[in-house]
Amino acid sequence: LLHWNPKHKRIETYDGRETAPMAATPELFLKSDGTPMGFVEAVVGGRSVGAPGAMAMLEMAHQEHGVLPWADLFGPALNLAEDGFPVSKRLAAAIAGDPALAMIPASAAYFRPNGMALSEGQIVKNPDYAATLRALREQGAKAMREGPLAQAIVDAVRNAPFNAGTLTLQDLQAYQPIKREAVCGVYRKHKVCSMGPPSSGATTMLQTLAYLERFNIGALDPGGVKEAHLYGEASRAAFADRDEYLADPKWMTVRVSDLLNPRYLRERAALISMTGRREDFAPGSPGGATPQRTPTLDMSRPGTAHLSVIDAKGRAVALTTTVEGGFGSHLMAGGFVLNNQLTDFVFSPVKNGKPAANAPGPGKRPLSSMTPTFVFDPKGRLKAIVGSPGGWRIIPYVARTVVALIDWQMNAGDAVALRHVTGRGKNVELEKGA
Repeated sequence: LLHWNPKHKRIETYDGRETAPMAATPELFLKSDGTPMGFVEAVVGGRSVGAPGAMAMLEMAHQEHGVLPWADLFGPALNLAEDGFPVSKRLAAAIAGDPALAMIPASAAYFRPNGMALSEGQIVKNPDYAATLRALREQGAKAMREGPLAQAIVDAVRNAPFNAGTLTLQDLQAYQPIKREAVCGVYRKHKVCSMGPPSSGATTMLQTLAYLERFNIGALDPGGVKEAHLYGEASRAAFADRDEYLADPKWMTVRVSDLLNPRYLRERAALISMTGRREDFAPGSPGGATPQRTPTLDMSRPGTAHLSVIDAKGRAVALTTTVEGGFGSHLMAGGFVLNNQLTDFVFSPVKNGKPAANAPGPGKRPLSSMTPTFVFDPKGRLKAIVGSPGGWRIIPYVARTVVALIDWQMNAGDAVALRHVTGRGKNVELEKGA
């Protein structure tokens, strides 16, 4: 979460990223023969669940900046949980298309009552979630750390019918949200700020923008061949560094300042050509680092939401939140889905005899792609609040929206409606049907 107060001219960022249990090891997602688990195999069950942090982070932000009483914030959600809500077309399709929901008794009871997937328009009530909301309303985030709700989370993880996890009450009690420094850069005289590690959002977005700045993007047709080529190349170059170096900041081997060093960025930008395409972008050597080419998983799932809001006094929030997969770990406790955030770690913890920066570890926060962003105009005024769902594609989605707002001077609606272009590894993707 990013918070901006125009009175104090200050950006504050709040990290509510989940943490691995203290019993987690780098071999968390390795099978008995030492090979990595398949992605779906790793997701479903307790092994993928991290200690949840969103409520603790929201409570911290509310204590520092909240205007309404905490207890007043739960009314609308409580009404929906108690009175019911209609199943949307998208939710109905997601339930029908996910056979793993039928394999977890608590999830099957909610999403597939009487063995039938919920259908579009069906009214669903969630009394267990209503009880959770009342506990949070009365006790704050403490309800997630101790008492019946905390115990229910731990029991769901440790007694999962697949891949039972090691999460404990001590892990929940030890969780702390963290205030971090915003990571900012300048693109065509506009200040762009977002979230630093363990989010890769700001660093990778600012690298992408720096590589594009040497080209006159504003003279190119949005979504045209030349623009898509340049954007895809810049994204690929930035992701080569992202996948190699970024992680929980306690375990990173390079500094963000090295990755965003102007001289380093100029050297990397020179790899991009208007007329040619590189077969592959190797990671660079920021600060003299030696890359290991850590393997990554290119998964993207619909489990993320973003909120951009500004009030009458100009106070602004950019908030990105996720349970990772559409149904997280497929486990439920207290009427809500438990996350599968730990699958954002790399599954192979060692490369060329050296540990991967984003390998699992006790109390560690997995790398994220969440990119809640503020854009300020050359006079320092807040111009835009940007963010997106989309897994790893969040970063190129947000960066390209920033390009649209600045280079093509689009309004917000046209900018977010642009045809998506993303680049990672050897591939550049163009959105269909746009």
